Amino acid sequence: QVQLVESGGGLVQAGGSLRLSCAASGRTFSSFSVGWFRQAPGKERDFVAAISRSGGDTRYSDSVKGRFTISKDNAKNTVYLQMNSLKPEDTAVYYCAADRIIGIGTRSGLYDYWGQGTQVTVSS
Repeated sequence: QVQLVESGGGLVQAGGSLRLSCAASGRTFSSFSVGWFRQAPGKERDFVAAISRSGGDTRYSDSVKGRFTISKDNAKNTVYLQMNSLKPEDTAVYYCAADRIIGIGTRSGLYDYWGQGTQVTVSS
């Protein structure tokens, strides 16, 4: 079992930045691949970014590529999502997810462990 807790969400103006954190407890994070997903009201949960177990491989959705950066600190059991140049359409609840995936997981169904989510609101 692994427990995930997200933090760092909030209200920011368009063009601003936020850094989300996903802290894990219960297992060593180095054996888990991690993904970030987001869900806006009335919409499905969408893939945002993912990182491999070692942190050496990353993947991004087209909508955030070049603006968001995912990173992993296995020593701190934490994954980060640096979000720059935020747009109103980035407004959503952001979830981190983890599982023992070989490689990169971009589909939510691949992940068994999920955090409770953190709200990100970008005003225009």
